[in-house]
Amino acid sequence: MKFVAFERAKQGTGASRRLRITGRTPGIVYGGSAEPLAIELDHNALWHAIKKEAFHASILDMELNGVESKVLLRNVQMHPFKQLILHIDFQRVDANTTLHMKVPLHFNGEENSPAFKIDACLITHVVTDLEVACLPADLPEFIAVDLSGLKKGTSLHAKDLTLPQGVKAVIRGRENPVIVSVVAPVAEVVEAPVAAPVKGKGKK
Repeated sequence: MKFVAFERAKQGTGASRRLRITGRTPGIVYGGSAEPLAIELDHNALWHAIKKEAFHASILDMELNGVESKVLLRNVQMHPFKQLILHIDFQRVDANTTLHMKVPLHFNGEENSPAFKIDACLITHVVTDLEVACLPADLPEFIAVDLSGLKKGTSLHAKDLTLPQGVKAVIRGRENPVIVSVVAPVAEVVEAPVAAPVKGKGKK
C-alpha cells in the first residue's frame, strides 16, 4: 500500500496546530541509520487509509521527494472526539532486520465445524490478532485460521495455528494462550412441579 508524504519544515505545537488547519497531519519517520524526519501528510487521504486493515498490518511504500521507502505504521494519535488525526508515526524498515508486528487473524469455517453444526456450541474469538517476528519480506497481511475442525470440549491455541514460512509467533505471558474458545450450550433444567399437600380432615 502506497502513500505520499512531504518534509515538514516547521515543528512545535503551534506549527502543528497551523498545519492541521490547512488540512495536513504532522508525523515522523524514525528508525534505521538515518535521523528521525518530520513529515506531513494530506489529512483526507490519511483518514481513508487508516480505515483499511492493510495500512495497519503490512509494510507500506512511502513516497517522499520522489523516492519510495519501506515503512511500518507504529502509532496514530486521534482527537478525543473529533474525526481528526493529530499525529502519526512511521518506522523505517530494514530488509535484513527481523521485525515484530501484530498481524490480524481472519477466521473461516466456523459454521461448518462439528462444534457449531452438531453441538450448537458458542464459539468465541478470544483474540483477533497475533504478534509475529519475521523478516520484512515474509510479513503476511493476515493469518488465515480454519475453524472447520473445532469440536465440542476443545479450544484453539496459539501453537495450533499454521503460520507462513519464516514467521514465528511471539508469545508473551501464558505459554500457549487460547485463540478461540468453544463453550457447550447450557442445558435448561426443568424442575417437576411440586404437588400441593392434601389437607387432612380435622377431628370433630
